[in-house]
This record gives sequence, C-alpha cells and structure tokens, in this order.
Amino acid sequence: MPAPIVAIVGRANVGKSTLLNRLMGKRLAVVDDFPGITRDRVFASTSWHGRDLTLVDTAGWQAKPQAGLDEAVKQQVELAIDQADAIIFLTDAREGLISADEEIADLLRATNKPIILAVNKVDSVKQASLAADFYHMGIGTTISISAYHNRGIGELMDAVLTLLPPLASGSVESANAKLAVVGRPNVGKSTLLNALLRDERAVVHESPGTTRDALDAMLCWGDKRIQLIDTAGIRRHSHVCTGVDYYSLIRSLQAINRCDIALLLVDAGEFITAHDMHIAGYIMEAGKGMVLVINKWDVIPEEQRKEFKWYMKQRINFMSYVPTVYISAKLGQNINKVLPQAWHVWQESQKRYADTAIDMVVKQAVNSHPPPHVGSRQLRITKAYQDERNPASFVLLVNDPSLAQFSYRRYLDNKLRQKFSFCGSPLRLIFTRVGQRGGRKKRVKT
Repeated sequence: MPAPIVAIVGRANVGKSTLLNRLMGKRLAVVDDFPGITRDRVFASTSWHGRDLTLVDTAGWQAKPQAGLDEAVKQQVELAIDQADAIIFLTDAREGLISADEEIADLLRATNKPIILAVNKVDSVKQASLAADFYHMGIGTTISISAYHNRGIGELMDAVLTLLPPLASGSVESANAKLAVVGRPNVGKSTLLNALLRDERAVVHESPGTTRDALDAMLCWGDKRIQLIDTAGIRRHSHVCTGVDYYSLIRSLQAINRCDIALLLVDAGEFITAHDMHIAGYIMEAGKGMVLVINKWDVIPEEQRKEFKWYMKQRINFMSYVPTVYISAKLGQNINKVLPQAWHVWQESQKRYADTAIDMVVKQAVNSHPPPHVGSRQLRITKAYQDERNPASFVLLVNDPSLAQFSYRRYLDNKLRQKFSFCGSPLRLIFTRVGQRGGRKKRVKT
C-alpha cells in the first residue's frame, strides 16, 4: 500500500522545517529565525519502526493573507492538509497559545483528520509547564517536544503511527514486479508506456503535463506479469502552484513508494538536469530499485554518443550501481532492453543470504579497515544480518549508532555491494544498539 502522508502544519516560525530535518536526520529544509522562509512544501520519504512515511513540511499558515503570494501559500497548506493521512499540528511553547493557533485548530477540526498537537521548543523538563495552555484547545493528543534538541521526538512519532491506517495483515505479496515510469514533464513517459504495452494506453501530446494522474496497466512479458505505473511529470517545487499540479506530485511520489523498480526517464537532448538527479534522490530515499532510461537517443549524433556516455557516467557517479539503457520511445529503438534490465534489478532486490555470510563480509571489512575514533571512542560492530522485511537493508548491531560516521558507512556499503551486488537497488545500513534488535530508538539509517 502507498506510504501514508504526514503533514507538518502550523503558523510561521514555530519550527516545522527544524522538525522535518530532525526526523530525516539531515538538512532538507532551510531553517532561519526569520518567519516565512518555507514557501513551498518539502517532501521526504522516511520510515519509523519499519513503517514507510511521506513527510510534508508546509509554509507558515496565515488566516488572512495580505498579498497574492501569501494567498498562494495558504492554498498550498490547505492542499497539504486535504491530502494528508495524519497531521502534526506544531505550536511554539515560548510564545504560548495565540489566536493564530486557535484559528488553525478550528480549520483542522473541520477536516476530521487524525491530529497530533506537538508543542515545540520545550527544551527541558523545567519548561514542561509552558505546554499547559495548549491542552485547553482539546485537539488530538498533545506531546511536548524540542525539535532542535531532539527531545520527545520518539514519543511524537510513536503517537503518529497509532493514527495511521493499519497495514494489511496476513496479506501475501504479489509475485508480479511493479514498475513506475517517472521523470520530469515531457520526457516521454507515456510514449514509453505505450511502446512497452504496444497500445495507446496513455494520452501522448507535445504539451508538457498531459498526464495528471498515475495510470496502472498489466503487461504480460513471456511467462511474467509486470504492473506498469505511468505517472505525471514531477515538477520542481517552485513550479507546483496549483491544486492539480500538487495532486499530481503527491500521486507520483506515492507511485514511487508502491513500486518495486522505478524507470527514471531522462531527455537525452537536455543531458541530465539537476532536477533529474533530484527525482533520483526521491527514488533512492524510498529505497526502490532504479533503471536510468535515456530517451530521445536518436537526437544525439552518432559521432557524439561515446562522449555523451562518458560524461553521463561522470555525472551520475553517486549512483554508479544503477544500470542505464539508451532508447528512443518514439522510434521504438532499444525498447526491448528496458524490461529485461528492470526484471534483472527486481530479481537482484529480492536476493537473500545467510546471516553468517553477511556477518563475515562486514567483519572482514572491519578487520581490513577499522572504524575511525570519535574522540576517545570507536564504533564496535557485534553482528550484521539482512533485514527481514527489505532484502537490500542490513542491520548492524553496534555499541553506539552515533559513532557510525558517513565515510565509514559508505565504506561498508561498498564492501557489501562488491560481494552481493544488488544491482540497481540502494543499500540501507541500519545501525542498532546492541540489545535493541528490532528496536528503533537508537539507529542511524543510510
């Protein structure tokens, strides 16, 4: 099922972007003391206790916008609320309960959506009394947190999980591979879908943005069944200003979340843009396998193709594990290479190995190159094994997850990939404190 959407809503400068950055463990949203920094929604895929989530950071709510831009921002917040499965209503303990908070509370009550009231900037136990006024609103479950100091975040997210739709129990995963065709507007996604299906399943037009929704189609390929998901073009956030564009973006992200493999389509005539790589980031963060499909290959002169491929390899060196296919969907060139490559990536993503094999590779890597010291302390890895739910994830039991530095995580990632490949799939390393197997209180995921 698609990852549920959790929207972070509140007035300006209460710490919404700080909370998003805290939950993701990295700086995704710009944070500043000046109110109104966030104008567009910021989307991020994450997981909590094994449950995949799509987090949406919104701009500061204004009940009575003063300008055209403020009105557009207000509309975007309302759209985020409308599409959310659960809402974190963030307030500021230092400023106390003000009329703007009560106006937001009235708006949220009318939605009948599950709500957690998070009182932010309660930085210590001594400041707990600052949250007392907010209880009077009687909206949702109230939890005191400090996004900046990482206080109460676990309790907040545990409460959010209780409000989300339950996962299907006892269901059997389909043996069919699910492929999502994703990319910027007008790169040829629907043309590729039709070429694979040999049918005019999707409307194709030169005008960008023809596809507004995600379309599903079942394809029989030999004795295999593949579910194809066409999606609307993913625009840059600064260009997502209308309701229909916002819904298209949300559905595209949901398509990525529910697929097994994403076919990232790129226009060869434009090389590969920063936004193409941004979409690749969506796919990698969702932990999905990927095939990079360079479309409109026919527009590149024969004598320039070798140089093109060399520059492409340099450009995407951060995802060198992703296979690349060069095609012309319009002319049907190399279309027959897309499904075999996608199927190979899907098979790679399903591989299982004995715990002893995983543990041996990691310990050999540690013996060859021990973890660096952090002050007087050093990361110690007790055991490593494959995650039960996601074959491309590896759990490492350690003395302290905070000692797992980025460079060393990358080193272990490379050693695991050299041995086990997982072509096309991002590897996730989950560092868990010894004695918390299956727990998530102290872990670092990459």
